[in-house]
Amino acid sequence: MGNVRIIDANAGVATSSDMLATLSAGYGPRDFAVRFWDGTTLAPDPGQPARFTLVLQHAGALRAMFWPFNDKGFGEAYIFNDFDVEGDIHAFFGWVHCLIERGWGTLKNLRFLYRLMRLPNTPQPRIGGPAGAALSGPKRSLERDRAAIEFSYNTSNEFYKLFLDRNMLYTCAYFHSPDEPLDTAQERKIDLICRKLRLKPGEKLLDIGCGWGGLLVHAVKHYGVEGVGVTLSREMVAYSRERIKAEGLEGRCRVEYQDYREVPKTGEYDKVSCIGLAEHIGEQMMTELMKAAWGALKPRGHYLHHGITLRANTPYPKWTAFARRYVFPDGELRPIVSALKAGESVGFEIRDVESLREHYVLTLENWVKNLESHREAAVKLTDDVTYRIFRIYLAGAARGYRTGLYNLYQTLFVKPETTGVTGLPLTREAWYGGPRDG
Repeated sequence: MGNVRIIDANAGVATSSDMLATLSAGYGPRDFAVRFWDGTTLAPDPGQPARFTLVLQHAGALRAMFWPFNDKGFGEAYIFNDFDVEGDIHAFFGWVHCLIERGWGTLKNLRFLYRLMRLPNTPQPRIGGPAGAALSGPKRSLERDRAAIEFSYNTSNEFYKLFLDRNMLYTCAYFHSPDEPLDTAQERKIDLICRKLRLKPGEKLLDIGCGWGGLLVHAVKHYGVEGVGVTLSREMVAYSRERIKAEGLEGRCRVEYQDYREVPKTGEYDKVSCIGLAEHIGEQMMTELMKAAWGALKPRGHYLHHGITLRANTPYPKWTAFARRYVFPDGELRPIVSALKAGESVGFEIRDVESLREHYVLTLENWVKNLESHREAAVKLTDDVTYRIFRIYLAGAARGYRTGLYNLYQTLFVKPETTGVTGLPLTREAWYGGPRDG
């Protein structure tokens, strides 16, 4: 792995340098630098730019990163500062992806393991940040789901404002070009949803898992509907209600602290949306979500389902355990067929499916950039561990979408009348070109 500029020659640095070379075999020209705990630096390969610098904070950093071989250790080594990543963290995940693609075979090699275990066992203290989710009770029970959602969104609204757009949308945006501002792309996304649903003045819209209310407020202001949102996050309820009041929409829009299973099946809504809830509830409850949307809708009603999926015929990624511990407890991803099958099982017709995978890469890159640019404020609001949790989680997710492991689909369902009539126009253009496109 050459080009070591020795400042303080010691066996620990030499051993760690050699082990990094073994790990990086097959990565190609090394386009990153390494800085060791004693100030020793390792330059990139000749002619290569340093896209990022891997900082090993102590002599046992590599041991902390790769031992034990569990599904959370690597992420925890980062958030507790056994190692750091300076510069382009997306490029860093390119190196990590190379390790994963090799199946961690090197790490299972007895010779490598022997050398790893000879490194000092000196991890940084595991203090700071959230304690990690420790949910109890039956999985997918209402009580446990309430606890999971509260954990996911109990970081202050002010923290999320640091990296989200002005409408506080924590879901995939819709870009016309890669350099388009996030605010513009997120507003286009919620407008696209409104147009797919063909919202019209006087209709009633239910938004299941409404977040901070951005879609509801937009739909009420620009499409003249009456909006109702439900969520299990008290932080989001409080924020949404304050925003609705500030916008002067209290008579036309409201947000309730309510689970999707508690939505009355009264058939009173013309349109229903669910943006980003599916990944919280998993395959087990997908049919229940579809029943909730079906029961809330009038005949000819439309349901827009926006959810993250996992590539079909793919083993469940082990590293998602880190996200389930520190970001989204009980989160679960399944292939798109799970939602399609569940929707059809309750009576919905599938009328349109659109992948937004590349859009989610751009969205996550924007979130990471915004978070990094507000690091000082983020740490002041929370702590360094929390900042690191979100940085590595968002950047890791971006890599997953970039490689096609994850996807994001918008699916338009319709509830036909008993006669089969749906009321939909004949072409996509007719519903995509809704009221605001004329």
